[in-house]
Amino acid sequence: MQRFVSLAVLIAVWAIAAAVAHSRLLPGPLAVGATTLAEIRSGELPFQMACTLGRVTGSFAIAMLLGSVTGYAMGRSRPLDRFADSWLVVLINLPALVVIIFAYVWIGLNETAAILAVAINKLPNVIVVMREGTRALDPEIDEMARAFQFSGIKRFRHVVIPQLAPYLAASSRSGLSIVWKIVLVVELLGRPNGVGFVLGSAFSLFDMAKILSYSICFIVLMLVIESFVVQPLERRANRWRRRLA
Repeated sequence: MQRFVSLAVLIAVWAIAAAVAHSRLLPGPLAVGATTLAEIRSGELPFQMACTLGRVTGSFAIAMLLGSVTGYAMGRSRPLDRFADSWLVVLINLPALVVIIFAYVWIGLNETAAILAVAINKLPNVIVVMREGTRALDPEIDEMARAFQFSGIKRFRHVVIPQLAPYLAASSRSGLSIVWKIVLVVELLGRPNGVGFVLGSAFSLFDMAKILSYSICFIVLMLVIESFVVQPLERRANRWRRRLA
């Protein structure tokens, strides 16, 4: 209930500020709502949202897969960790914009470059979290599994994964917020569609109603995914770990 009240207050403040300013640079909620309805009816908004969501999904999946495998390997092997740690530090400190430019210059202005650029920006975050999770694995549980003669696959499934599940959930939750922001920059710089492309076009025309419309719709979409997909998975992962303990 408090969230709805807070949201209502925010919209009221927005409406009052827009009425006082009386400027096309600060359209009110009704104007933005009308623009949103028009974009939905034309099919433009669903199409652009779908393009962006596809890139978010693809880059997120690649980063999670490669990052989880690499982080686990570095957590298990000290020589590999020492060897790859410098690379990891470079990736962590490399600005997202630089990675995007490199990808577009070397690969070209295409979907492959766009998705890889986003995935690379997300990759070090996943590696760091999963490496720390792997280091935190309980050796006593692993020894117990060996004593009961668990096979390698069975030990990984029933011993390793439950302990890593909270770290996977945490990296997924933090990573999703990073990925969709970088996707917008990628689309702004080099894609002919997507929410980032629309925001860039609207910016050139100073069309604040469209900027606010697409921004709010995409934020709402990400909040829905966060609330109904990511958070339930995180709660389930934590329950799994408590049962193991």
